[in-house]
Amino acid sequence: MKTENSAPTMKDVAKEAGVALGTVSKVVNGLPVGDSYRLRVEEAIQKLNYQVNSYAQGLKANRTHTVALLIPNTVSPFFASLTYYINIALLKRKYRMLLCSTDSDLGLEQEYVNMAQQNKVDGIIGLTYNPNLVVDESIPFIAIDRSMGPKIPCVASDNFAGGQLAAEKLADLGCKNVAFLRTGSSLTNEPNKRKAGFENGCLVRGLNYEMKILNDGEPHEEFEKFLSEHIDRGKLTFDGIFCVTDDLAYSVIQILHKLNQKVPEDVQIIGFDGIRHFGIKDYVCSTIVQPVSEIAEMCVELLLQGNMQTKPPLICLPVSYSYGGTTSESFGRQE
Repeated sequence: MKTENSAPTMKDVAKEAGVALGTVSKVVNGLPVGDSYRLRVEEAIQKLNYQVNSYAQGLKANRTHTVALLIPNTVSPFFASLTYYINIALLKRKYRMLLCSTDSDLGLEQEYVNMAQQNKVDGIIGLTYNPNLVVDESIPFIAIDRSMGPKIPCVASDNFAGGQLAAEKLADLGCKNVAFLRTGSSLTNEPNKRKAGFENGCLVRGLNYEMKILNDGEPHEEFEKFLSEHIDRGKLTFDGIFCVTDDLAYSVIQILHKLNQKVPEDVQIIGFDGIRHFGIKDYVCSTIVQPVSEIAEMCVELLLQGNMQTKPPLICLPVSYSYGGTTSESFGRQE
């Protein structure tokens, strides 16, 4: 029996509307009923302020219309943008997103996967770093930037082509002696291919190059030391630098300013990701742009199609170059 403070039930709606319980169920689930019955049920729902428990409905139908997203953080502009577009792609399909920000914690990644499975989500999209991550085969999983086995599709940008494009662009802009700067995980993943692509581009275009590679967490002062060691008579010996992310490119620009080197007059810089000021304004540097909205759409589309075993193990989406003020295009700004 309904008490004064308890939430109204479907039975209460049926009693208020003077119809059978099955009629209320049909209206709530969007099934056809006579107009007069539908109007009576809708009026009763409004009068009683009845709230449909869509989660409970989903459990009964073995579908909750909820997808979990595992993302390292939402502070990084690239991760924030990816989160935004995945949420938009899910909303268009009337799905909800369960956001799990892992702070790149390997143990927390596994905890979130377990939690998502316990909450009966319809699938998981994950940008993860745990090499031993365990995902139940019964739950669809789409990986971003890291291949996790033949049964889990991976969606990524064409990182090799992006690295090569950066080298070719620096060569086109007149650079002869370039550097590749990288911070990143030691885990084998798709972004690591930016290095191989850049090396290939340098070899094809006859560029001299050096590399400085740090693991995540190592201080950026190592880059300052590296660049300081390549200053001869007040001038940097590199005329071009490719940074593995725009975030790193921003830090390197600050270091170069400390070393009295002008960008792009003394050294041209290209980053990777396509980050914009405030998310919508100018690029923070000249950059290899990842197609973030397309990555999000592909992840959601693959996930909701189901049957992961029929999906390709790796899908690479094309990247592009955009001018952002840290290169010296003689023909003006490029879009």
